[in-house]
Amino acid sequence: MQEPSKPAADVIIVNYRSYPELTRCLASLEPERGRLDRIFVVDHECDLGKAAGVVQRFPWVQLVERSTNEGFATGVNVGARLGTARSLLILNPDCVVVAGACARLMDFLWSRPDTAAAGPRILNSDGTLQGSARRFPNLTTAIAGRSSWLTRVFPGNQLSRWNLPALDAGTDPINVDWVSGACMLVRRDAFEQIGGMDERFFLYWEDADLCRRLDQAGWRIAYYPDATVVHVGGRSSIHAEAASLLAFHRSAYALFRKHARGVSALLHPLVYVALQVRVRAMLAMRALPTKKRARSEDGA
Repeated sequence: MQEPSKPAADVIIVNYRSYPELTRCLASLEPERGRLDRIFVVDHECDLGKAAGVVQRFPWVQLVERSTNEGFATGVNVGARLGTARSLLILNPDCVVVAGACARLMDFLWSRPDTAAAGPRILNSDGTLQGSARRFPNLTTAIAGRSSWLTRVFPGNQLSRWNLPALDAGTDPINVDWVSGACMLVRRDAFEQIGGMDERFFLYWEDADLCRRLDQAGWRIAYYPDATVVHVGGRSSIHAEAASLLAFHRSAYALFRKHARGVSALLHPLVYVALQVRVRAMLAMRALPTKKRARSEDGA
């Protein structure tokens, strides 16, 4: 259990048909349990047989069986309501926590009273750095966001590095606009102050929305690269790639409509059309045979 006199965290993992990844994630958390209170796995469309195997291997996990899939934001809120720890560690099931990351991230957050949420350095499975700390989305995000073509092909370009400050952060903590919900530590009082996750976001961009509302409430968001997790990415949605892409763009538009102000708000028809064109192009690309797709993505 948690060490006395040091703030602990409840861990919330929202799982969707990702039991092998979940098993690796929980195994990486076992050495971290000295600073963790309760570990909730909110299991959407729960496979009772596979879930029972997880609980048998990790009896300290509290499994929350859900027969339906209400989305990531709802799952986080369900887990948050069950715990009492002073902070919440939101963690994807396809993340592996590097030794000591939980304690370092918690100590950092609680050393900064003005900071509501902190995200660690996140590595891809090949060891490359993931752009997990970001600026709030704007019109440049479509071409220079983390998964955009420009960033993938020319990762050193200035526009992508402006949108993804983690790429230039080095080893020092920095204040950022938002951090990835793949791994995010949040103060419970701040989380509850703004009403938790917005459940209208079924999948994607709910982390950006959460951080935007924390920022509007006067809190800071920080990126702390001295704590590290490895994020395989995309495992929960690999079963329905087209549905995942559609959800990504639908949530992007919802985020824009929710937070756009002034002249920007008048651009919502243009933003809607641009997102529709983008997602249809991406779906068409994925429908190509594998070799032809590779040549197209390489610019051949």
